[in-house]
Amino acid sequence: MGKNYRSGRIGEEIRKIISEMLLRELKDPRLLTGLVSITSVEVTNDHSYATVFVTVVSQNLKNEDSEEQKKEVLAAFNSAKGFIRREIGKDLELRHVPELIFKFDTSLEYGRHMDEIINNL
Repeated sequence: MGKNYRSGRIGEEIRKIISEMLLRELKDPRLLTGLVSITSVEVTNDHSYATVFVTVVSQNLKNEDSEEQKKEVLAAFNSAKGFIRREIGKDLELRHVPELIFKFDTSLEYGRHMDEIINNL
């Protein structure tokens, strides 16, 4: 329980910090195109990597527009990665701040797909 519990706590704290930064400090225009949120953060057992799952809800329902928007949001997070890591290090006072890996959370899209399948039955 010790290692997984600590990784979970660190992941949740990182999620809170990045979410707060998204509201107040990150001013990249690529992040303002839709509703961007951090759904979860998974930290490896050795705390060297943290995978940050990002969800983008766009106003456009066209799939090709949302794919381009997702790429831009990922690029914005990757360009601010150093700044985000520095803030995480300040707030959590960790000896080693995990390397951040940004990925899209596809669970919302999968849930919508399953709803469509169920509704069509």
